[in-house]
Amino acid sequence: MKRLLISAVINTLNEEKNLPRCLDSVKGLADEIVVVDMYSDDKTAEIARQYQASLFFHKRTGYVEPARNFAINKAKGRWVLILDADEKISRSLSRRLRKIAQEETKFDCVLIPRKNIIFGKWMKNSRWWPDYLPRFFKKGKINWPKQIHKQPDLSGRMIYTLPDVEKFSIVHYNYDRLEQFLRRGEKYAQVQAVELVKEKSYKFSSKDLLLKPLEEFLSRFFPGEAYKDGVHGLALSLLQAWVVLLVYLKVWEMRKYEQKILERNRIKETFKEMVYQLEYWRDDFLVKNSVSSLALVSKIVLKLRAWLIRL
Repeated sequence: MKRLLISAVINTLNEEKNLPRCLDSVKGLADEIVVVDMYSDDKTAEIARQYQASLFFHKRTGYVEPARNFAINKAKGRWVLILDADEKISRSLSRRLRKIAQEETKFDCVLIPRKNIIFGKWMKNSRWWPDYLPRFFKKGKINWPKQIHKQPDLSGRMIYTLPDVEKFSIVHYNYDRLEQFLRRGEKYAQVQAVELVKEKSYKFSSKDLLLKPLEEFLSRFFPGEAYKDGVHGLALSLLQAWVVLLVYLKVWEMRKYEQKILERNRIKETFKEMVYQLEYWRDDFLVKNSVSSLALVSKIVLKLRAWLIRL
């Protein structure tokens, strides 16, 4: 029996709304479709059977990563394409991946850009694009970590990176509603808090309640150029900062709401650092948007100003 070339692997939980779109998109690419369901309460399993997918079940884990390797191991293809139910691929990407698999390439893994649609908008900045992910690889070459949002270790692998153009991207219908973001954010924050404490031995620090969310917001809004995404970019930078704040509040909760005195000098140093970061990235933004003839002078003046603020 000839070995299958490409398996599309999809993990699901209550995805009757999204799954048909995902399955339709891989019809021309996959030689088999593997769906691993976490005992959905809706018609997800029924839809998978209608598409003649190989259907397996895995206990609910709260998030998908612990079930990834289980699903990959069920695939019979030489190459594996990983998709979530709220994602789809274009015909251009389908043809490109098929060609790569057929060419007996030396590459072990293909990095694919992902186009995130959030609140009805393609997020082209805010660190949401090109959002490269190792989603197409030779079976046996990739082991998926169990930590939430953790990507496989690709060290020592032969990697091919697709161009960061829309036609070669996975389309991700990420968040439709604010309530959806808040619900998932609370769940992810809980998992990340547990990981911080149990796996990274993090010790709670009150200053992290201020600095960590601020750093998350600033890194997305300024270096990530979220402002180019308009109100969407501003809102998502704030929401990501809220998730980070929630992570550290949940760590505090795990510490039984430990009482700590906020020392005057510690407060002073924390706010000094916050002001420095705000001033630094504001000034960096001003320099980048200065008239070219004044950019160098502006840069020198603003950097000096930032240095004085930190004294």
